Amino acid sequence: MLRRLPFLRLTYAHKLSLVAALPLILAVAAIASLVAIQSRALAEREIRALEVQLIEAKKAELRNYVTQARNGFYFIYGNAAPNDEDKKRQVSQILSAMIYGDEGFFFVYDYDGTILVSPRQTEMINVNHLALKDSRGTPVVASLIDIARQGDGYLTHLWPKPSNGQEAEMITYVTSFPSWRWAVGTGVFIDDVLATVATARADVETRVRRTFVYISVITLAALLIVFLSGMMINIRERRLADAKLKRLTQRVFDAQEEERGRVARELHDGISQILVGVRFALDSARRRLDNGAPDAGKSLEQGIDNLGTAISEVRRISRDLRPGVLDDLGLGPAIKSLRDDFETRTGIETAFSTVVFRNRLDQNAKIALYRIAQEALTNIERHSGATHASIDLRGHKKGATLRISDNGCGVDPSSKNRGPGIGLRNMQERVEQLDGSLRILSVKGSTGTIIEATVPLSHLLSPETNDPSLSRVQV
Repeated sequence: MLRRLPFLRLTYAHKLSLVAALPLILAVAAIASLVAIQSRALAEREIRALEVQLIEAKKAELRNYVTQARNGFYFIYGNAAPNDEDKKRQVSQILSAMIYGDEGFFFVYDYDGTILVSPRQTEMINVNHLALKDSRGTPVVASLIDIARQGDGYLTHLWPKPSNGQEAEMITYVTSFPSWRWAVGTGVFIDDVLATVATARADVETRVRRTFVYISVITLAALLIVFLSGMMINIRERRLADAKLKRLTQRVFDAQEEERGRVARELHDGISQILVGVRFALDSARRRLDNGAPDAGKSLEQGIDNLGTAISEVRRISRDLRPGVLDDLGLGPAIKSLRDDFETRTGIETAFSTVVFRNRLDQNAKIALYRIAQEALTNIERHSGATHASIDLRGHKKGATLRISDNGCGVDPSSKNRGPGIGLRNMQERVEQLDGSLRILSVKGSTGTIIEATVPLSHLLSPETNDPSLSRVQV
């Protein structure tokens, strides 16, 4: 699939950006979910409190209606006998006339379930409705009569609206006229309360969705800022890396040219001159042999000596380019051989000490430390004016350290201000490639220069114990 869609291949920078953005997305999603849950829970509590408050207000209103109605005809009921039909008719007429609002009315049931008063639904009068149930299965009339027998109370049920005949939620308050065995009450439809609650819930959902939108916009903006910042940093780092790579490439070219120049000088000033002398000696010997001169052998011997010198010079140059002893015997013998050649060539007394340790250095570390030692000795020969130098190579808990010191003139601080030379830069870069450290301690007019190169433990190999001869391997 990725082959078909190459644009989906992610670079390391893209993967890093995704890794940085993923926790942000998860955190924002968790926060948004928590905000939504808490907002809905809080709003639901407030809506329920509002619903209870509105319903309690409706109940208080119903109780007040029944109390006022009862006070209006209590003078008739209070003096009437249980079988006084005339006064029952008077009270029924009063209750029938007491209608309010668009749907409000009073009703009267006897304890047997026959409706006696129902001014807005007159077709139900004088009909027994004891078994009447609403669409939810609530026995409305039987429940109202039971409440009235107990004194008074409320019942929430469904009841057809007088205006359209459709069932709606209703709260009814009923009280008792025990001497007449009447259940008298009134009710109010609470569809307006339910509509208010539904509107409040809809408003809550709208606010929650709006909050989600705000959080999403903020998250998107944050992600865009993260990605744009990452892109800017990536572009900047790439430019810096390109510039550093160019400088490094230029230094490599400079080092190559310097090495080529050094080899060319060595060949021209050393081997070339020696070979010219060899040719001159051989030509002289040939002429003397042709002339029958008795001292022709001297010229041949001189040519042979010069040729041996040329061979030694070739070996020296080859050893400087890539010492075979480094691969054959290790770093310690290679630096010792380098010390011997340096001491013989320059006459500078040079001490060498090392501690054989079981861990071996890897190839990169050996080459780097050897080149550092070679460059340091070259600097001592050319610039220090020293009469004594020392080389110390040893391992320790943190890795391996090469320390080279001399009693020369040191490094001029003004030269440090101008920046290190290419030799010191080469040392620094070699150590940095090994994740090591390089310290150059020098004060002009003091005790010379100390160069200390340390490579970490990651470049130390485990000792080889299978071969007894390698039980103590040189570094």
